[in-house]
Amino acid sequence: MFNKRVKIKELLTQEPQGQEVTVMGWVRSFRNSQFIALNDGSTNNNLQIVAELGKFDEQLLKRVTTSASLKVTGAVVPSLGKGQKMDLKATTIEVLGDSDAEKYPLQPKKHSLEFLREIAHLRFRTNTFGSVFRVRHSLAYAIHKFFNDKGFVHMHTPIITASDAEGAGEMFRVTTLPFNNPPRNEDGSINFKEDFFGRATNLTVSGQLEGELGATAYGDIYTFGPTFRAENSNTTRHLAEFWMIEPEMAFYDLEDNMNLAEEFIKYIIQYAMDNNREDLEFLSQRLAEEEKQLPQDKRSEMGLIEKLEFVLKNNFERLTYTEAIDILKESNHNKKKKFQYPVTGWGMDLQSEHERYLVERHFKKPVILSGYPKEIKAFYMRQNDDGKTVAAMDILAPGIGEIVGGSQREERLEKLEARMKEMNIPAEELWWYLDTRRFGTVPHAGFGLGFERMVQFITGMTNIRDVIAFPRTPKSAEF
Repeated sequence: MFNKRVKIKELLTQEPQGQEVTVMGWVRSFRNSQFIALNDGSTNNNLQIVAELGKFDEQLLKRVTTSASLKVTGAVVPSLGKGQKMDLKATTIEVLGDSDAEKYPLQPKKHSLEFLREIAHLRFRTNTFGSVFRVRHSLAYAIHKFFNDKGFVHMHTPIITASDAEGAGEMFRVTTLPFNNPPRNEDGSINFKEDFFGRATNLTVSGQLEGELGATAYGDIYTFGPTFRAENSNTTRHLAEFWMIEPEMAFYDLEDNMNLAEEFIKYIIQYAMDNNREDLEFLSQRLAEEEKQLPQDKRSEMGLIEKLEFVLKNNFERLTYTEAIDILKESNHNKKKKFQYPVTGWGMDLQSEHERYLVERHFKKPVILSGYPKEIKAFYMRQNDDGKTVAAMDILAPGIGEIVGGSQREERLEKLEARMKEMNIPAEELWWYLDTRRFGTVPHAGFGLGFERMVQFITGMTNIRDVIAFPRTPKSAEF
């Protein structure tokens, strides 16, 4: 059998006792025609291969270049050098794939994140992105484990849909109609009855509405899938394609929803701390080095590991939108006109800078805001008795602002229909959604967590494009 290899991460946990093993990986460096640093992606740590002088053919050794892939068999021996406890003393070296070191874009030096985005197909081979995507994998696993252990049903909601869950209107169209000459109605509009699905369709912006259908049958469900927003946003926080986790729970009110969301966030952070400590320590060091370039007032007060531990140890601060507006309006930051968007008063939509001020400057811990004005929230949120606000909640995190958005859903049919009419949302297109209120309606709630923002928060990466393998942003779909 070809593949009887040991992964380097596993090997480095063993004691060197002359045992014979086979490893495979890519060359990070080759020094003095003798010492090969080999990495197989299981860890940032390299295994030092010792190719004894005179033992291997010169032509073979010339092929041991940066990023060439090797299969090496040898004995694991204590290392004589500093920095590693073991070497692999090679008995056979086989080049599986050559690499032209002069043309290889990842030279053994420090590269900017901007440059690495231009070669996104190769950036996984760096230590930074090795750590980021191993952490991303662990978080995805932890999410499924959390909900599975609580008895939730995992639902796959549609990627192609005819509904706009948010009422945002910023959607990618899905069509098979010819662009140069689409069929048209008498009034000149496009006749979607001729299209593949017989109606206008788009890529989903959320699986929530379909998730509610599941919750009113199974009790507790969650979705975890790609969502799409056609926003022309070139920021460090926005993507056109991103992943969302959206649980929906029957027999939950807003407080139950907040409690679950806080428990969920702490669980997945703890999972990463327990299972990716080495990667998080590397990323913490990387972030500290990056912040040294910033002015003092722009640097984080806490290191990455310290910040994650702080979130785990503290209860999230809970307050209403109204209380938050009062705090922001009376803040010196607002009075000295330091906000890009001045805090004008009740009814305004909070910007990221306002959210971050509450979290980072005022409370210095994650915050859960609730009771937002109904005018700035979606149609499906439960209307409060004051007639002005809805049972919505957002969780705000240090460094990035909003990380979770959720609400208790409006379960009263007449209230929901009236709100949809106010917001010009055609009830006939959502007849299936309204049926859940007609046949055994129930108080229920749910939230959405942007997966990439959570990965950003836990890895300390400052740009969301660096926590998804192939970022989709305006004018960018290269890979």
